[in-house]
Amino acid sequence: MPELSPRRRMLVLAICCMSLLIVSLDNTVLNVALPSMQQDLHASTSGLQWTIDAYTLVLASLLMLAGSTADRIGRKRVFMAGLVVFTIGSVLCSLAPNLQALVAFRMVQAVGGSMLNPVAMSIITNTFTDPRERARAIGVWGAVVGISMAAGPLVGGLLVDSVGWRSIFWINLPVGLAALLLTLRFVPESRAPRARRPDPVGQVLVIALFGSLTYAIIEAPSTPFRSIAPLAAVALAALAGLLLHEPRRREPLIDLRFFRSAPFSGATVIAVSAFAALGGFLFLSTLYLQNVRGLTALEAGLWMLPMAVPTFLCAPLSGRLVGTRGPRLPLLIAGLAMTTSGVLFAAFEAETSNVTLFAGYVLFGVGFGFVNAPITNTAVSGMPRAQAGVAAAVASTSRQLGQTLGVAVVGAVLASGVGASSYRETFVSAARPGWWILAGCGFAVLALGAVTNGRWARGTAERAAAKLESAEVRDAAGVRV
Repeated sequence: MPELSPRRRMLVLAICCMSLLIVSLDNTVLNVALPSMQQDLHASTSGLQWTIDAYTLVLASLLMLAGSTADRIGRKRVFMAGLVVFTIGSVLCSLAPNLQALVAFRMVQAVGGSMLNPVAMSIITNTFTDPRERARAIGVWGAVVGISMAAGPLVGGLLVDSVGWRSIFWINLPVGLAALLLTLRFVPESRAPRARRPDPVGQVLVIALFGSLTYAIIEAPSTPFRSIAPLAAVALAALAGLLLHEPRRREPLIDLRFFRSAPFSGATVIAVSAFAALGGFLFLSTLYLQNVRGLTALEAGLWMLPMAVPTFLCAPLSGRLVGTRGPRLPLLIAGLAMTTSGVLFAAFEAETSNVTLFAGYVLFGVGFGFVNAPITNTAVSGMPRAQAGVAAAVASTSRQLGQTLGVAVVGAVLASGVGASSYRETFVSAARPGWWILAGCGFAVLALGAVTNGRWARGTAERAAAKLESAEVRDAAGVRV
């Protein structure tokens, strides 16, 4: 990629952020619309879980493929294809006649979304080559998540209350078309110096692992164990297959050598934990505010502002801290805030009081605002730039997998506790184990942030990067690694 002027680099960053906006906005808007969808489409709790998890599951399954494909055939080309597919999927979702069709069209959306976030992050990584500039750019990128969290519930609530839940998918059309035209005009094409070959076996194993695990968790409360056990066996077999197959390939779908870096491994688990907390937090909050408190979609969106605004404000601050002091401090702040928020709900029933509910939302927003930039920066900074797309895709996959598991696990816990009873009567007690799970996710962020970003951990990152660089040279010479 040629060196761009500062103004052009900022324009490329803005275009990439537009793609993140529509992908992340789609989830926050959808959460506010869940109760309306439940009534209109006669959906169960598991049906609501699938409207979210069908999207995040496909994203998690295809992100690494999209990242490596973009490195191989061109990031701009794949990015534009993703914008087209995502926009078409949004139109189809707005026309869905039933729950099954909506879930299927959400999967179409996700196919397009899988070509956006990791590819956009790879474009940013190769555009901003200075580490401090890159950290600040990633902070801006994280702030877009805050924008989506702030705008999503409000815009979604207004649309649901005034037009209906189908209108929430219309907002993707103008943003998607604008991003497509701007990408065509201003984003330069780039690709890895040496093309990576596809790994179809690895891709099938990833889909089998994620799909069977998610299905087993979501359906566990309403399905006999003998029907769930084979799915668990498939998940274990797929995991074992990945661990055996991937190291034998010269160009694997998941390069397990990445995980020799302690910061990279830590960032991966932190991403799963943080986004599991986010997915579960939004799911429980939306159902509580509308089905228990009886608020409208717009009122529920306003109640989520105490969570969204701190996320928006803290994300760029986190990016600056990562650029000046490294990822450890932002991760410690994030983990402490998210853990405290989860404990407020789990131990003190924060949702039953306006004061504690407000405090719990603010704390979670602060924590989530600080967590995004260090995850992304750690994932891409210690890897060779030629593999930026794959490294960014692993980080994005971890996020989507975390959100998928968060909704699946917390939703399953809630469904088991509520049963056939009324939400209003049993929600608080049924949700308490779910809140403890979210507090545990926050503690994982805190502990791993402290352990995997010390001097020893940075040494493992440097050694892993050096081995990857030398492996790239040997692979280019045709020597099997």
